Amino acid sequence: MSQQGYVAAPPYSQAQPGMGGYQAGFGSGPTQPLYGHYGGPPQTFSTQPTGMMKSPVSSAAGMPPPPVSSQYNPNIQQNGTHPQRYPSSPAAAAAAYGPPPMSQYNSTASPGPPAAQQLSNQMNAMNLSSHGPMQGQALPTSPVTHQPYQMSAPPAIGQPRMPPGPQPSSPQMAPLQSPTANMGGMIRPFSGPPPPGAGGFQQPGLGSGGPGFQQLGPEGAGQGFQQPSLTGGVPGFQQPGLGVAGPPGYPQQPGQFGGHMAGPQPGMPGAFPGGQSAMAGPPQKKLDPESIPSITQIIEEDKVARGGHVYSTNIRGQVPPLVTTDFTVQDQGNASPRFIRCTTYSLPCTADLAKQCQVPMACIIKPLASVPKDETPLYLVNHGETGPIRCNRCKAYMCPYMQFVDGGRRFQCAFCNCVNEVPVFFFQHLDHMGRRVDFYERPELSLGSCEFVATLDYCKNNKPPNPPAYIFMIDVSYTNIKSGLVKLICEELKSLLEKLPREDGAENSVIKVGFVTYNKVLHFYNVKSALAQPQMMVVSDTAEMFVPLLDGFLVNYNESKAVIYNLLDQIPDMFADTSESETVFAPVIQAGVEAFKAAECSGKLFIFQSSMPTAEAPGKLKNRDDKKLVNTEKEKLLFQPQKAVYEQLSKDCVAQGCSVDLFLFPSQYVDLATMADVPSHTGGSVHKYSNFQVETDGEHFLRDLRKEVQKSIGFDAIMRVRTSTGFRATDFFGAIHMNNTTDIEMAALDCDQALTVEFKHDDTLSEETGAFIQCALLYTNISGQRRLRIHNLSLNCSTQLSELYKNCETDSLINFFAKSAYRAILNQPLKNVREILVNQTAHMLACYRKNCASPSAASQLVLPNSMKVFPVYMNSLMKTAPLVGSTELATDDRAYHRLSVMAMGVEDTQLLLYPRLIPLHNMDMNSEALPAPVRCSEESLADQGMFLLENGHAMFLWLGQASSPELIQNVFNVPSLAHLQANVCSLPELDNQLSKKIRSTISDLLEERPNSMKLVIVRQKDKPEILFRQFLVEDKGLHGGASYMDFLCYVYREIRQLLT
Repeated sequence: MSQQGYVAAPPYSQAQPGMGGYQAGFGSGPTQPLYGHYGGPPQTFSTQPTGMMKSPVSSAAGMPPPPVSSQYNPNIQQNGTHPQRYPSSPAAAAAAYGPPPMSQYNSTASPGPPAAQQLSNQMNAMNLSSHGPMQGQALPTSPVTHQPYQMSAPPAIGQPRMPPGPQPSSPQMAPLQSPTANMGGMIRPFSGPPPPGAGGFQQPGLGSGGPGFQQLGPEGAGQGFQQPSLTGGVPGFQQPGLGVAGPPGYPQQPGQFGGHMAGPQPGMPGAFPGGQSAMAGPPQKKLDPESIPSITQIIEEDKVARGGHVYSTNIRGQVPPLVTTDFTVQDQGNASPRFIRCTTYSLPCTADLAKQCQVPMACIIKPLASVPKDETPLYLVNHGETGPIRCNRCKAYMCPYMQFVDGGRRFQCAFCNCVNEVPVFFFQHLDHMGRRVDFYERPELSLGSCEFVATLDYCKNNKPPNPPAYIFMIDVSYTNIKSGLVKLICEELKSLLEKLPREDGAENSVIKVGFVTYNKVLHFYNVKSALAQPQMMVVSDTAEMFVPLLDGFLVNYNESKAVIYNLLDQIPDMFADTSESETVFAPVIQAGVEAFKAAECSGKLFIFQSSMPTAEAPGKLKNRDDKKLVNTEKEKLLFQPQKAVYEQLSKDCVAQGCSVDLFLFPSQYVDLATMADVPSHTGGSVHKYSNFQVETDGEHFLRDLRKEVQKSIGFDAIMRVRTSTGFRATDFFGAIHMNNTTDIEMAALDCDQALTVEFKHDDTLSEETGAFIQCALLYTNISGQRRLRIHNLSLNCSTQLSELYKNCETDSLINFFAKSAYRAILNQPLKNVREILVNQTAHMLACYRKNCASPSAASQLVLPNSMKVFPVYMNSLMKTAPLVGSTELATDDRAYHRLSVMAMGVEDTQLLLYPRLIPLHNMDMNSEALPAPVRCSEESLADQGMFLLENGHAMFLWLGQASSPELIQNVFNVPSLAHLQANVCSLPELDNQLSKKIRSTISDLLEERPNSMKLVIVRQKDKPEILFRQFLVEDKGLHGGASYMDFLCYVYREIRQLLT
């Protein structure tokens, strides 16, 4: 049966480059088809896909396909060979894709068909509707449905193609008497024709029958919406510069800005060509932003359908609830989605299918994810000295997918099909189903995730590891002393060291602690429990770093508590009169590595640094910030770390299991791209507090420090991802280091860090057996024991593209795209990267439209149900600081954003790219639940409202200018908004219900998120409101970038061109 998803309808005609190993990665290079094969002819979109009974579509009058007119730079790139994913040099591969590209974005789309045909096509411009999983209807908004040069969409694979001519009536094509019939009151009529060029934007091909969005139920009853034209004035989307539209059929007249749109950056969708096809038509209706797919609605629907339920993992390839839904997992043979999520739970059987649809095959793994209290913790299996049972050939670990044969004496590996002997101690008889009798008694046979005690064979030098250590390294230069930071850190450590992480059930933590202070030289402290006073030793030779004492540097906190307290009291006074402003950095990390080497343990360095290291020493940095590079080919240099010393340091850290957490307190540029290079390769994290002030930022910083010190963590980790035959892991993204192509090495890995792994075909997959993934992590836990954690997942395989699209997960897809784009900008011009993102978005949606959707008017944008909000996330990604070429953004902030995303899990990228906007002014005081979040757009704000916005990194409390004095009094204890002081960053503790509820809401969110967030209170129309508005991701970007509505129209045109 053919499948239709969200029907919603931009030009593209050539095969477009892809991303992350799909057709054309970022940057040109050898042209080659998508994903899977390297080399071979490039595939154009209109070629006949395998297994399809459809003749190729050609353009009007048999002409070659029209060229792409796009502000996304016509230079189309393809992937290079594997190790270097995104080869540079933007100019090469455009030729592989047909006719030469036209000029930048102010041109007409293409030499169109004759006027009559053209008009008829514009009338059906863009029409959008949404459907449930397997049924779908798409209704054109315009009464004119005659389309001389468009063919109906192809049938689903293996279905006979419908003959041309009148189609039999079916729910997919329910007839409409008039545009307003049966629309459930959703249409906003607009009387009379609009004034020409009334401030809205005009698009080629988006004439009178503008983008309609209809949503129809299974019977075609119109409970949905219809979206009128885009040519009338669009409230909230005013974009100057398009000028007046001429008479029908004539090019638009240039406006005051010469036809260019104000706002969007070149290379970002948001500026649209004005062209001969933008015509004034019959009476227009206003475009209603509410009628396009909404993330908040999707999230709420999933919560209602699946929230609070038990999710059992006993079915292969089932799609889990969304990350935003609260559910309980019951492990019945596949790993919980808290540990592994996939971009699609039904893999394409062949590389050709993967190439055709361009949906990346990837999974996001969070091996040490926290398990909620109401779920069973992982079982620990101990096989004594023999260790875990493994396949002799591929070394996969025993798991639920292994088949026992020969009466239970042998087992066949699910990953490489090798038949292995079962060790005598592990033997067990089979029941009448061929299953072992002890199936439910052994966690490794019945559960998707479990943990093994590792034997000495899995330890360094075949010796059990020592417990890990934490070293606190405090920059005591003038800036940090003067700001009060050093005193703040020393005070906090007194209480924080009581809460070092420990194994469940242990009385005290076994983690050892050590202390270093530094500026141009390093001071080590002996805090041995036998001493009455701590002793300080100074190392001034930073070129040849060594640790001057072994005994007494790393100590047990409980034993040396008195000496440590004494030291923490003395440090702020000892350096109170310092005038030293220069610091070193690389030698500080080197000292930590040397200390761990001497103690033969792994551990973590907490470094508190105020400025760029400018003192004469290895790793000295100089200011290389250059705003002139923004929007040039060399912009990538701003993101690239300065290698040399730091690259070697990363390797040394990983080899020793030394992770680095960096807390930066800069007042100017510090070359964060280089300083954060070691943390980002050692499983560490970076926190940045610009222009730090103890009063306003102190609590925010301490929350981060507490989270980092207390979170559960594994050290000296190595991970491998194994797959069944037919596909393999080819690329890895995260805070990791790779010495070879298969072993992922991490100095440490905590419960919030995730890795994204991409897969490629190396053979055909079988629908019958499916596909298996096993992630094995070997690490040292916080009590110093070596452990093996195994996560297994089984997926479906299909020859039907509709199955693949039906089982996609948008949140995982956007995590993959964010990480691959952020890696690509190290080697590619930003313009190319943005172009690839849009091209691949359009390609994925065009392939769905062409191969899976029910036949419908070509004017419709048809989106798969599972991906109907994908364009919102993609547009938001393209407006993030690293991908927007704006000189107003600080280089360090862009580098910080880029690096922080690389180790994020699915829930973190989801929230970052679509912040939660929660109305607080009308909360139900009797309900435990929070009010439902609203769309992230200015349209959602109300003058008399109070809204909380959070994205995991920033938190704002927005107050409308008409907020009632009673509301302000209850929350802030001042009589009105005018009395509220600027720079307030916390709420007073007041004894009323509203105040208590809002404060508990904020503290719950701060507890829940991996990072602390600083609360910023903004009043409507105040200057700081600009900061807040950049998080309203459905609106136009502050530094360039399209609104969601504009982006959807742009993607629509790209798809349209692809299909033409």
